[in-house]
Amino acid sequence: MSVPDLTFVLGGARSGKSAFAERLAEQSGLPVTYLATAAVSDEPEMRARIAHHRARRPAHWTSVEVGRDLAGALRELARDGRCVLVDCLPLWLAGWLCPPDDQPDGPADDAQWQAAVESLAQTLAALPGKTVVVSNEIGMGVIPMGALTRRYVDELGRLNQRVAALAPRVRLVVAGLPMAIKG
Repeated sequence: MSVPDLTFVLGGARSGKSAFAERLAEQSGLPVTYLATAAVSDEPEMRARIAHHRARRPAHWTSVEVGRDLAGALRELARDGRCVLVDCLPLWLAGWLCPPDDQPDGPADDAQWQAAVESLAQTLAALPGKTVVVSNEIGMGVIPMGALTRRYVDELGRLNQRVAALAPRVRLVVAGLPMAIKG
């Protein structure tokens, strides 16, 4: 099995992880497809965050908003000679555990979520081209009080471990400074 050209970028909120991942994609010199995992809502704060990210990206990048089928979008869009940037896994997880009200499927059960994680892991391990995946490192704080929040932190931690194990390169961004964790 070949090693994927995968860089996993982790960091806390407002750590600079997305900007760093975007620089990696731009520096690749390849055409970039940006996979946005955020569910667009009418919440002003979320609209402002999405607008900030859009304004920072080069206009020549292709942007695709993905729903729950991140693995399918990756299989469809990843190609040799291209870079795919996924931003970010926490919002993808939120779409599974706390979907928008207009999503007919509702929250995922454990089996659905585990199948999605397995599909993503298998896809990432076999993708052609360059891939950069962004996620939050949220496991350094206190244990959350609510059951749903604890599940979210647990699932994101397990997902991050799974992706980090696949990635030849893992970077942790703190205060805008990337640190090599692996590779």
